[in-house]
Amino acid sequence: MTRREMDLLGWKELDILLVSGDAYVDHPSFGVALLGRWLSSHGFKVGVAAQPKWDRPDEVAAMGRPKLFAGTSAGALDSMLAHYTAFRKKRFDDAYTPGGLAGARPNRATIVYTGLVKAAFPGLPVVLGGIEASMRRASHFDFWSDAVRRSILLDSKADILVYGMGERAILEIARRLADGGPGAKPRDILSGIPGTAFMGSERDIPEGAPVVRVPSHESIVSDPRQLMAATLALEAQTRSNAWALQEHGGRTVVFAPPAAPLSTEELDRLYSLAFTRDPHPSYKEAIPAVEMIRFSITSHRGCAGGCSFCSLALHQGRRVSSRSAASIEAEARALTRHPDWTGAITDVGGPSANMWGASCSADPADCGRASCLTPGICPHFQDDQKALAALLRRLRSLPGIKHLRVASGVRHDLALRSPDYASALVGEFTGGQLKLAPEHSCARVLELMRKPSFAAFERFLSVFERESRSAGKEQFVVPYLVSAFPGCADADMRALSAWLKARGWKPKQVQCFIPLPGTVAGAMFHAGIDPSGKPIPVARTDAERLRQNGILLNPGRTQGRGP
Repeated sequence: MTRREMDLLGWKELDILLVSGDAYVDHPSFGVALLGRWLSSHGFKVGVAAQPKWDRPDEVAAMGRPKLFAGTSAGALDSMLAHYTAFRKKRFDDAYTPGGLAGARPNRATIVYTGLVKAAFPGLPVVLGGIEASMRRASHFDFWSDAVRRSILLDSKADILVYGMGERAILEIARRLADGGPGAKPRDILSGIPGTAFMGSERDIPEGAPVVRVPSHESIVSDPRQLMAATLALEAQTRSNAWALQEHGGRTVVFAPPAAPLSTEELDRLYSLAFTRDPHPSYKEAIPAVEMIRFSITSHRGCAGGCSFCSLALHQGRRVSSRSAASIEAEARALTRHPDWTGAITDVGGPSANMWGASCSADPADCGRASCLTPGICPHFQDDQKALAALLRRLRSLPGIKHLRVASGVRHDLALRSPDYASALVGEFTGGQLKLAPEHSCARVLELMRKPSFAAFERFLSVFERESRSAGKEQFVVPYLVSAFPGCADADMRALSAWLKARGWKPKQVQCFIPLPGTVAGAMFHAGIDPSGKPIPVARTDAERLRQNGILLNPGRTQGRGP
């Protein structure tokens, strides 16, 4: 992060500079740290400019011009989501910043950081990455400006964009630029890398390759319904091996096929790298996110759920990739040697806690499902939650580990398929509260969300209560609930409120729906239609959204205990 650190390493120049909207934490849950370690393990000299000031390029330029390229990322969250609430009010906190204070990154950080790099190092190739770039890679609805914005690749004027999990793509970019020689143009050597988007033409696509033609930016601006068609087309492209094209005012954004997920062996290697799990020593104040994830373990990637409002499956992919049990156990042993170890592993999982080891026997090119789990669990989707329960027990039995918790991310519909896992989860690995995500109770709203039936949630509650009693533990389920989802009417919120009241539950927090860029639910919100094209009611104004939120938060007095 500094010239002094470069001198200590004997580096005269960097190969690659990574610019991030997050503080630098050397932990595998932070994308820049993960990619930095990955590139370093392959022989590249990597520097990080974390949360640089954006009114001048001095801090981006502090370590000198990198030899190959600079990568820019908004950080772990889309910068607009990091800054604003569901009602477009400014947030006052940021979990990825020292002291937890908001304001350390700019709005539309990926675009701003790219401008800083271009000002500091004219002519240097710039690579976009991270969740903001990934979800804004095509024309998308931007909730905060209430407008359709074009691909972030055009607005940033970067050379190439990496979408999805970036290890394969960024390593290939580094290798191609290193091998390109003096005078090689990035446009000539970077096109066609799986998991990237770039400015090009149909000539960049191999002859005979499958192509998805996404509605143009101009057609989406003139007809909001075209945003749904574009979003569904790109969603299908991410689960296949197809290319995609989208026109923007006479220019073409080319989307290469998704990068292949890392294999178990590659994931094991990646997570065995020498992460300290600590913030950079220059920080004087605590970083809230570190306290939440420092002693957590990522066991797998990908999410088979495909929820319409969520970016996980679109970013990480629907195919689950898992680490080996031996690799996870080795990381658990390493945690016990950390100087700040307290004896507790706070979480083991991934985007969904109980998908470790899951696989799919279907050919992605032949699969037309948007979700492996809804409307029912696909027969091609296979999981082994009994093996997961055994792994959790083995980790907990290791010397130095007093507690192991699974705090969130459990798919309750999957857990119902495995009595062994459900019993272990509730009786052994829940620490008083378990966060679950029923989201709603209305069948039509759940269908639009691509979530399981509410009956599945009620069945799991019965299991939870039974297993808690059997273990002699007083425990509670904390439900994630969403208001103002597209297709949800006030009557649906009142029905959910009545169910909560009947159980004696009064939620202290309800998430008002935020239409995230690139998601199907974001297209529903903007176009006012469901994926089939049928009109749906949308709570669009702040008054309508606040009213739905208030139906749950202020339903009148309730009795009994609950979340």
